[in-house]
Amino acid sequence: MKISLIQPARNNLKYLKWSYEATRKNQGDHEVEICVADDASTDGTWDWCLEMMDKDPLFKAHRNEGPDRLGHTILYDTLINEVATNDIAMIYHADMYLCPDALDNVEKHIKPKTIVSLTRIEPPLHPDGPEKILWNGGVEPEEFLEQDLLVKLSEFTDNNKTTEGIFAPWAFYRKDFQEIGGHDPLYAPQSKEDSDIFNRFQLNGVKFIQTWAGFVYHMTCRGSRRNTNDKAVNIYQDSPEWLAQNMRSTRNFIRKWGHFVKHDALMKPIIPPKYNVSINITNSNPRLIELLEPWCDYLCVDIDYNEYIQKEQVNTTMDLSNRISNTPSETAEIIVNIDGKTFTNKDFSYIQQLSLIIENNGEIGEFRLENLDIVIKAMNEYTNQLIKL
Repeated sequence: MKISLIQPARNNLKYLKWSYEATRKNQGDHEVEICVADDASTDGTWDWCLEMMDKDPLFKAHRNEGPDRLGHTILYDTLINEVATNDIAMIYHADMYLCPDALDNVEKHIKPKTIVSLTRIEPPLHPDGPEKILWNGGVEPEEFLEQDLLVKLSEFTDNNKTTEGIFAPWAFYRKDFQEIGGHDPLYAPQSKEDSDIFNRFQLNGVKFIQTWAGFVYHMTCRGSRRNTNDKAVNIYQDSPEWLAQNMRSTRNFIRKWGHFVKHDALMKPIIPPKYNVSINITNSNPRLIELLEPWCDYLCVDIDYNEYIQKEQVNTTMDLSNRISNTPSETAEIIVNIDGKTFTNKDFSYIQQLSLIIENNGEIGEFRLENLDIVIKAMNEYTNQLIKL
């Protein structure tokens, strides 16, 4: 199998070198093209990339000169569309150790309209989950228990087990990626771009397979989220930069999809329907505008909203002037009327679950839910319009 590994890098050269060594050692008889995007690193990453391109004909690299970072949301697509040359590619992180036989199991399952994820073996830096294996083989390359891991692999392997989750590392056909337009730059530089594209893959008929016979050991979060060379205090705390961006991306995900990221216990996406929702607030206040604007397609308020737009517009590529007004929408299909004086946390919880409530119990007409007056004029679903960029 010919496969291109897609690896963004930002000030994590130590992990990138560790990952490279493991890939070349354990790739088997597969032809692996390693494609690295240096995102304006200052730790010598680009010098190393130049050195590797001279030594290794299957090592390719792209550089963002900076000084501002682009993020992997953008650089993934640059590598996939402009650098990688194979039909099959894999989103792969610099803090991953490719285990022996992993690519054999990718090859076993990969085909058009199918994405294959390897199972992650991780140290206990995050809560356990049924989609991964928690085992402490070290949290830094210099303390990595490689030989212990190789012994444990037979214990972890289940040749008869596959599930339907999707997460990095995930292998795919480039044409399936390009068919939906790749990652949405709405989430640049990072966070929630994976959940967005997973939704869109699933809606476009792509199936997911997680193999439990192919593994990576994953140090976790050394790209930026907990990279101590790039603003993180330590490997146990998310960096302030990542936390702020995650908040921005979460709000943008809600604006686009109408709900929080949803998936089952094994990480298969759950996608509620997207409806056309307008929220009308009487007795508005700035806090309610900030709270509710992402949760609808159109927000009508009875106070000046320009200060909010000036503050929030830098956090999204969506034009907020088209989303907020003092005049009710004439095309709204589902209308939620709110009185700011009586609005409660329980009311907000209903707003957050509105698409599921309408899907399960909605019908044309009006009804009251706690302090919310809801008018359903139509229940057209727009989810499939989100598939392609």
